[in-house]
Amino acid sequence: MASPSLSERPGPDPADRRVEPLSATPVKPSAKQAFRDFDSLGFVMDVPVELRVELGRRKSRIGDLLRLGQGSVLELDKPNGEPLDIYVNDRLIARGEAVVVAERYGIRLTEVLISHDTFGGEDD
Repeated sequence: MASPSLSERPGPDPADRRVEPLSATPVKPSAKQAFRDFDSLGFVMDVPVELRVELGRRKSRIGDLLRLGQGSVLELDKPNGEPLDIYVNDRLIARGEAVVVAERYGIRLTEVLISHDTFGGEDD
């Protein structure tokens, strides 16, 4: 004899379940409380994240890539003078311009795209 399928097996009787109301009072944090919560995130401040600055993009064929050599120039889609995109863990957080600081490249932020409200952990 074949065993009954999942849809044929008897489940728990809904009458056997006890449901009790939750007597908690909903709390909506104030802006001041939300700011304090943000400050209390010290335990995550040492978590490493990946920061990426994107100059531009380009799609190429494999054959074109194989012909590249030293001195080749790849033209990107972003026009000169446009702000560079700054990502943290693949999320666009700011835009800026390239600068040189003590003979190293850097980015001067010209537009910050995140705010205190967007730190709530919501995904795009």
